[in-house]
Amino acid sequence: MSPRPAHYTRRMSVVGTESQRSATITPIGTGRPWLSRMPPGLFAIPFGMLGLAGAWRRMTPLRFEATDVVASFLLSVATALLELLLILWVIKFVRYREDVRKDLAHPVHGAMLSLMPLTVLLAVALWLPSSPQIRVTAVWLVSGAIVVQVMLAWRVVTRVATGELPPEAVTPALYLPPVGGGLIGSLALAALGAHGWAVLAFGLGLAAWWLLEARVLNRLFAGPMPPPLRATVGIELAPAPVATLAALALWPSLPVDGVLLALGVACGPLIAVLARWRSWTSVPFSAAHWSFSFPIAALASVVVEAVRRGGWPSQVAWVAVLMATSVIAYLAIRSVLLLVRGRLIPPG
Repeated sequence: MSPRPAHYTRRMSVVGTESQRSATITPIGTGRPWLSRMPPGLFAIPFGMLGLAGAWRRMTPLRFEATDVVASFLLSVATALLELLLILWVIKFVRYREDVRKDLAHPVHGAMLSLMPLTVLLAVALWLPSSPQIRVTAVWLVSGAIVVQVMLAWRVVTRVATGELPPEAVTPALYLPPVGGGLIGSLALAALGAHGWAVLAFGLGLAAWWLLEARVLNRLFAGPMPPPLRATVGIELAPAPVATLAALALWPSLPVDGVLLALGVACGPLIAVLARWRSWTSVPFSAAHWSFSFPIAALASVVVEAVRRGGWPSQVAWVAVLMATSVIAYLAIRSVLLLVRGRLIPPG
């Protein structure tokens, strides 16, 4: 048999290389069904929008009547999106239960699953003051969400306390089940009028924050996280402003000095995250970048409270809320573009 021509050998080598490459990269629209690949991090979208609705609602006492209209619009859109995602996740649980188990066992996705009950708790806290007729439904929703949140928080604390969690899996997402559950849970319980339970949840959230803060900061200062996890750094901004909002819900007469003290504490993580902007902006945009949305909206809400209680110029509140709105609008536009291109849900 005559030897193969050189150009034929080169062409087959290229074809073989391309075949190997295509075997390791799953094109969009192939592989597992999109519903089985739907990440729990998508709940960060309505979560951030609900936080922004709360910021706009706090502007109303500053005699800007249109702000209540904006808040109601954001609240309605976020709630509709939350309901859609919950329905899709129920279907996913029924049809792709094994994928849900894998998410639960994943060191990061397992923590991000708590965004589901957290978003429900926040929605109840925002809807209940203006819709007291939903109180009975709200009690059931809050009770169920807290039960789920406690189970997820127990898994996170157990993994951290027993050393089961690998160092590379330590991310700010760990705050979501124990810290978020305590602080957002206290907001929902306060809206229900359960002040004692709300204070207890607030204390648990603070304790979890102190428990995890050293571990998470040590990991962040050790060097950049793996690229797929870098966008979760936005969650690092959340505990201080959310704790402040929970304290304001529990003790409405909290003086402005307490709010300013909390703002000072919140500036530490903010500076630390901004100092590492090259790390988290170097990765392609994905739904994970919504981790910045709720913390920024919560920080804007705290600024509005400082303006209201300290007699600052109202322009300061406007700047804070409009900046948060601009960030979330940017995230929404980028997410819609990903959705149109079929890339909002990662390939698998």
